[in-house]
Amino acid sequence: MTRATKHYVLAAGGTGGHLTPAFALAYELDRRGHHVELITDRRGAEIPGKPDFLTAHILPAGRFGKNPLKWPQGISAVMEGRRMALRLFDSFQPSALVGFGGYPALPALLAASSAGLPSVIHEQNAVLGRVNRLLAGKVNAIATSYPEVDRLKPQYAGKVELVGNPVRPAVLALREEPFPPFIDGGLLRVLVTGGSQGARVLSEVVPDGLAMLPPALRARLQITQQCRPEDLEAVRKRYASHEIPAELATYFEDMEARLADAHLFIGRAGASTISELTAVGRPAILIPLPIATDDHQAANTREIVKAGGARAIRQPNFTAKELAKQIQALAQHPETLANAAHAAWNCGRPDAAEKLADLVESFGGAPIQDVIRVNTGKTATQGSPSGAVATQEMSE
Repeated sequence: MTRATKHYVLAAGGTGGHLTPAFALAYELDRRGHHVELITDRRGAEIPGKPDFLTAHILPAGRFGKNPLKWPQGISAVMEGRRMALRLFDSFQPSALVGFGGYPALPALLAASSAGLPSVIHEQNAVLGRVNRLLAGKVNAIATSYPEVDRLKPQYAGKVELVGNPVRPAVLALREEPFPPFIDGGLLRVLVTGGSQGARVLSEVVPDGLAMLPPALRARLQITQQCRPEDLEAVRKRYASHEIPAELATYFEDMEARLADAHLFIGRAGASTISELTAVGRPAILIPLPIATDDHQAANTREIVKAGGARAIRQPNFTAKELAKQIQALAQHPETLANAAHAAWNCGRPDAAEKLADLVESFGGAPIQDVIRVNTGKTATQGSPSGAVATQEMSE
């Protein structure tokens, strides 16, 4: 059978923060019958979680640091990436390009602008990122994750649409599950993470902060904490010295299950973290990364803190004493945690992937008639641009 379809190219930096929403959009566009391909760097092509159907094209992407002597090299890489992106567009004939930030998105967005290809950028954080700022004036639409986004010029307000930050389906599936029962005398399950590699400040402060809780509350603790590999043994000894049961690891494959069971989250305030906490509805104590570009993690906390779903502590103030004070305030009464969970849940935007797909579908020409063998799931083979490296990730 035949049906109308469009072709789309997604461009994203090689980190989970950029690629998680890109993958979510890819799944949604694929579900609607469209063809999707990805432009990223080598890290992005190899990152876990990439859909099997999504071919990744690795393009050069120059970085521009503080040393201007290295800028010519960065510019040269960007222009080469732009040429390769143009060859991909000529082969793939996309209806639109969607950029998710990060330097690997820059050459693709520049190519789309020069080719007259409709483009959309998605901003995951509450501060418009550098690449998105640079291209905001040239794109057709700006999709945001928060109602208030810093560094977004007022003259672009007419093309801004609030869609939210898409989350993984496994996390979204937990949204309708109730907050785990937290009763007087029952366990208080705390989940602590600091990003993909953990955060040293959490390893140093959290065990001592938990030890400062009143004995009756401390006896109810059950901790799950993600740590840096080099910190693991030291953190294990700290918890043992405080006689607090804790499960520690550098990586948890079943993080969704850990989040589902948690009564309280302690960790950084990255865009993916906030979107998952609000999708599921979990109270949090957030410690924004102080070196985050444009202090965007602090900005990410504004909405959930204002709603009452989280408390934010700046890292210079993140002491064991302050952490114990905030945990005690949240866990002193069962209804306090439950109310905070509901407030966080109310900040969630579970239809972010659908809204972003709707926005993307609104751009581009008439649908291309493509023969799709629905019963086998096979599609017509798409050519790769000369010079671009196309990779298909192995099944996990």
